[in-house]
Amino acid sequence: MDRIAIVGGARLEGEIPISGAKNSAIKLMAASLLTDEPLRLTNMPRLADTRFLGRLLERLGAQVEERDGADGAETVLHTREIVSGIAPYELVRQMRASFNVLGPLIARTGQAKVSLPGGCTIGARPVDLHLEALRSLGATIDLHEGYVYAQAPRGLIGAEIVFPFVSVGATEHAMLAAVLARGETVLTNAACEPELVDLADCLNKMGAKVSGAGTSRIRIEGVARLTGATHSVIPDRIETGTFALAAAMAGGEVRLTRTRSDFIDTLLDKMEEAGVGVTRHEDGATIKRGGGRLQAVEIETDPYPGFATDLQAQFMALMTVADGESVIRETIFENRFMHAPELARLGADISVSGGEARVRGVAMLEGAPVMATDLRASVSLVIAALAASGETMVNRVYHLDRGFERLEEKLSACGAQIRRIAGDGEPED
Repeated sequence: MDRIAIVGGARLEGEIPISGAKNSAIKLMAASLLTDEPLRLTNMPRLADTRFLGRLLERLGAQVEERDGADGAETVLHTREIVSGIAPYELVRQMRASFNVLGPLIARTGQAKVSLPGGCTIGARPVDLHLEALRSLGATIDLHEGYVYAQAPRGLIGAEIVFPFVSVGATEHAMLAAVLARGETVLTNAACEPELVDLADCLNKMGAKVSGAGTSRIRIEGVARLTGATHSVIPDRIETGTFALAAAMAGGEVRLTRTRSDFIDTLLDKMEEAGVGVTRHEDGATIKRGGGRLQAVEIETDPYPGFATDLQAQFMALMTVADGESVIRETIFENRFMHAPELARLGADISVSGGEARVRGVAMLEGAPVMATDLRASVSLVIAALAASGETMVNRVYHLDRGFERLEEKLSACGAQIRRIAGDGEPED
């Protein structure tokens, strides 16, 4: 399998364009199951995860066409009819978000058989809230041999759904199902992430009636059918934050374009507190850091607009060379400090106890072979390697390909000494 080699010490100078949001694109792709007309998605990222979902959608009956449009990469999805309501384990296991085809399948055809996605290296991430939301909408749910069997032969019915805690996936899933339900659905304690707003905007272009997305209370008035539409995927806020932290780690000056700085305000505030220069622009932000050491700061992950759990590993990498001790508290996922031992191989001083990590900054990291454990952990190792002396070899980088488009190309264009070393064969999960 592929590896990435990084020789640290090169400052970054230049511009990095941000791709479309992975976490939005995959839910928008699932929305294509709700209509028999084409859904055209522009500003699409080209990632392993979008390819995985594309294969599953084709299995269900969609035609998936990737092409280069006037504004860059786009994907057209056209599901004239659902030819199969079965989402098998061998496809769902490759990406948890593919479980979200369950709601659209029930909403459109009244039945579905979808594999449970299973566990995850960063925690159990159960789908209980997804299933309870679908039950509230009138679906009959049975679990057998690792599969969810769902039926709503007379269609779904609007309901009031109160989530016991904020869940992005469950909020999105309920929204995808409720748009074709009879009557009104109200989602209370809903997630507020920008990806939710993007999904609602796309669904509304398709003829849905969704209001309140981006707040904790979302109202959905069900409609009889949806139509095709054209929709541009929002910029990826996690990629934006990742490259902002990479620039701060390596030093230099990097302008992030084709994105929105307000999506990562909480991160940028913490970076400024640490001593990083941040200038916000209409289309992104400029990150600047001179030669001095940064100051250690504390963070705690929280649902949006709090500090994103998907940026915690990258921020920890930055704190490994800050002056002082940083306390990082993870409140969203258990087991999301698996990158800490790998950062320690580079010389970082990190101690973990439960959901809290203490990072005592060191003067310099040293290159070493390291192993990626998940998507965000893998890119944290790349960030750390940018400032480490000597060469760092990051193994199992197929995780990176799930969520970052042209990572090496974007960093090397700004001066990073980074290259991919091709392996032989596909990774085993």
